Formats: sequence, structure tokens, C-alpha cells
Amino acid sequence: MMTQYLFAGFGGQGILFAGKLLAYKGLTEEKNVSWLPSYGPEMRGGTANCSVIISDDPVGAPIVLNPDVLIAMNLPSLDKYEDDVVPGGTIIVDSSLIEREVKRTDVKVVYIPATKMASDNGLDGLANMIICGKLMEMAGEYNEETIEKALAKCISARHADLLEYNRKALKMGKEF
Repeated sequence: MMTQYLFAGFGGQGILFAGKLLAYKGLTEEKNVSWLPSYGPEMRGGTANCSVIISDDPVGAPIVLNPDVLIAMNLPSLDKYEDDVVPGGTIIVDSSLIEREVKRTDVKVVYIPATKMASDNGLDGLANMIICGKLMEMAGEYNEETIEKALAKCISARHADLLEYNRKALKMGKEF
């Protein structure tokens, strides 16, 4: 089994961090993993995307051209990548920032107001983790033990104070 994910949005939305969390979760589950970040020269406010592949078999190439799952955190990302998702795939949309609906009818679509949820709960900047929580819950892969291990790899000791906020955001997404 292999699942290809594409996280896309603006720099500063935690696109690369979300992909890294998912990749580390896959590693803790002894899967084969590829994580390929990409961002524009502008960094914050520029474009950012992250390809993640999690597989039972070795991963041949790290580039995701036709994702099984697209996480679109802004309108330009949805516009750019919507048509690339495989038929039967999933598109998760941050409906706080994207007002239009997905045009395709051959994919599963989940609208989650992640940015608003984060802001309303004092979790500014953690819309990415809310979406990750929803993503893992939908896939039946929300495992607190492996998520904890992945968070420990992604959040440095210097930022340990952010661990609980990330846990809360993940749980909000799971329960949405």
C-alpha cells in the first residue's frame, strides 16, 4: 500500500511542518517514507508545498505529481493542484481561506475551517495541525502513541512549550 500526499499553501502556514509530522509518523510505524519540501524564494507569504509518500514498499521517487490526498490551505494551491488529484482521491480544503467549492465530483472533499478554528481557540498558526488531525482521523490512522513520537521528532526541546498546543490542535481536527 502507498499513499501520496501533497500539502500546499503559503509560506508561514506550517505546510512543511505538517508534511514532516506525517512523514515522521510513518517512520515510527516502520513504513517507507519520502518527504520533499518546496517553497518559493519569498519564504513567508510565498508559495510552499510538500510532497509526502508513505508506503509499505520502498519509495522510488519523492515527487508527487498525482496525489491521493491534497491538502489545500489557500486558493492558489487549490486552483493549481485540484486537477492533479487521482480520481477517487481526497481534497481537504481550509474553508476559512478558500471560499470556492471544489469543482471535481470524482473525489472526496472535506471542508474544514481550520484557520478560524485555530484563531478562535488561541491556536494561531496551528491550522496545519488541525488539518493533520482530521486527515489522520479520516484515514483511520489517528494513533496517539505514534503521533507523540512524531511530535517529539518535529518539535525541538527549545520549543517544548508548543507541544501541548500542537496536541490540542490535532485533537480538534480529529473531533471535527
